[in-house]
Amino acid sequence: MTPAPVELVLDEMFSPKIAEALRDRHRKVIAVAERTDLRAMTDDDLYAWVTARRCWLLTENVKDFRPIMLRTLQTGGAAAGLLFTSSRTFPRSRHKVSPLIEAIDAWLAKGPPAPPLTEDWLLNAEY
Repeated sequence: MTPAPVELVLDEMFSPKIAEALRDRHRKVIAVAERTDLRAMTDDDLYAWVTARRCWLLTENVKDFRPIMLRTLQTGGAAAGLLFTSSRTFPRSRHKVSPLIEAIDAWLAKGPPAPPLTEDWLLNAEY
């Protein structure tokens, strides 16, 4: 049996509860924090994993993932989409994840930017 396709992978700084809430809305989302195999990966390996599945990665880690993406593009390789956000825009809190969930859900409803764009910023729920 083939696993269901994934639209978005939440990097390790995001709670699995966010992925669960989005799956309750019928979104194809997984969190790195809920998968032992993904938690053990380096950033390069995680980027390759996401690229192989043709999905997007939500991360606050611009300084590490953008160079990985740029190296991949410069060598002509397939590139995963990176959806960046920050803890300033969406402060991490166990009790206040709703704005982030709403923004991700709105972004998924709108759909990622069309190729060749490989990055986007999650700013707020006003999509």
